[in-house]
Amino acid sequence: MQKTQNVAYACLHYKQWKSSAVECKKRVMGERNSIPHLAGIGGPAACVSKVELRVSCRSLLDRDTLNKSDPCVMLMVQNQGQWTELDRTEVIKSNLNPVFAKVLMLDYYFEEVQKLRFEVYDIHGTHSIGTRDDDFLGGVECTLGQVIQLALSQLIPILFPKIHAEEISGNNGYVELSFCAKKLDDKDLFSKSDPFLEIYRINDDGTEQLVHRTEVIKNNLNPVWEPFKVSLISLCSCDDERKLKCLVWDYDSRGKHDFIGEFYTNFKEMQKISSGNKVTWDCINPKYKLKKKNYKNSGLVILSDLKLHRVYSFLDYIMGGCQIHFTVAIDFTASNGDPRNSCSLHYINPYQPNEYLKALIAVGEICQDYDSDKRFSALGFGARIPPNYEIQGVVEAYQNCLPKIQLYGPTNVAPIISRIAKLAAGKEPIKDASLYHILLILTDGVVTDMADTREAIVRASYQPMSIIIVGVGNADFTDMEILDGDDGVLRSPKGEPVLRDIVQFVPFRDFKTASPAALAKCVLAEVPKQVVEYFSHKAIPPINPVLNSTPNSIANTPE
Repeated sequence: MQKTQNVAYACLHYKQWKSSAVECKKRVMGERNSIPHLAGIGGPAACVSKVELRVSCRSLLDRDTLNKSDPCVMLMVQNQGQWTELDRTEVIKSNLNPVFAKVLMLDYYFEEVQKLRFEVYDIHGTHSIGTRDDDFLGGVECTLGQVIQLALSQLIPILFPKIHAEEISGNNGYVELSFCAKKLDDKDLFSKSDPFLEIYRINDDGTEQLVHRTEVIKNNLNPVWEPFKVSLISLCSCDDERKLKCLVWDYDSRGKHDFIGEFYTNFKEMQKISSGNKVTWDCINPKYKLKKKNYKNSGLVILSDLKLHRVYSFLDYIMGGCQIHFTVAIDFTASNGDPRNSCSLHYINPYQPNEYLKALIAVGEICQDYDSDKRFSALGFGARIPPNYEIQGVVEAYQNCLPKIQLYGPTNVAPIISRIAKLAAGKEPIKDASLYHILLILTDGVVTDMADTREAIVRASYQPMSIIIVGVGNADFTDMEILDGDDGVLRSPKGEPVLRDIVQFVPFRDFKTASPAALAKCVLAEVPKQVVEYFSHKAIPPINPVLNSTPNSIANTPE
């Protein structure tokens, strides 16, 4: 798109929404059913989340003679090479620095290159945007991945280079609650009450949903119940002020429990414990309150501890500053054939890329959006291609090196996996979520060092990295499925299991009739989950986590 001078600086404000698992699964299964290799296979949904785009502009061009421009921003997405309008903001009258209230929402897929185009118009009527009467003020094209990674400094300056991103609060965490009680009414004749506590959520329609029932504490009027964990969705539907009804009972083995008392609260009130004070409620029996003149309560229920745990998402880590470093390892064994021969898998056809290039470009184009310096490592089995800038540089390096190297064997990939795992481990223990590695291995045959490769993968599963293996050509890749771990946990030759499932293997031939993006969708779909699994296992939060509305005094920690 042509640059427009003095156009605008638009600030995009993002929020992350967790998308419905049902929606995501429908989309993924739809994609998979069109690809033979994936038909009928389940697995995690590819959709990570929804993002909100809030747009504002500064210093727009003034195309009106008597008044200022009446701007509107149109968001377009590219689908199969065609640009279509997804949504648009409202029109703001006579304003060169508009802040639009309309939220533009779209699905975010890590494994896709999602191309966006923002167009700003000065509107002159109530008809559709883009007609002859409307003035085009400027526009910009980018990918959603670039926006998420905050890499807007390289774009046309219609986009303000600072993005504020935050996640919708409440839908990605759980709370750990500890209750006790004092001086409860004694309902038993020859012993003390056997109390337990029930917590109910009051729904919008007035119905009650049981959230948790504690264990029974025998023969005790001052019970201390075991701490329990519950998601915020279950507890209060992520609404801090949703009413909660709490009931205390004296347990009866025949099921005829005696009612001790009740009280009402909400999660907002519970969080007052964060100031260091315990939260206490009077346990009230309504019948006693009506009949007894001096009735005060049937005991006290005390919230003695509250711990709120944040379960971080892939976008939390990416928007918090985590970089994804991409490394490609290419099979230069002799089984590929002489690159000068048109039958070779490495043959450079002037009219279309070979399978190695297709796989490299499909995966690399997505990963490059998440690495700020775009500096990738390119390795060969026995040869090294110097690091270069951007994925196009890797492609050129691959093409240039072919005439200069001699293909040989065998197909040993364990040294490459171990090398990247050592790089990912670093010299010091990993303390922050600043870097995650993706290793793409392109090979034409089954690895010849299978035992060493299994051992290397088990070791690598403890490091911040994922491995993608694409089988090129028509070899029998049956044994390679073992590395994927989809049919069971991958183990080392000594029987040690992987800490995490970090390998994804696919034969390229299953995608020959599909679009280039289909391969990327398949091999990258599990990466977000793998990133979260690693940092969660290490209890490492994002570098700059986006705080929600929860008070800062309550810890946000991965689990």
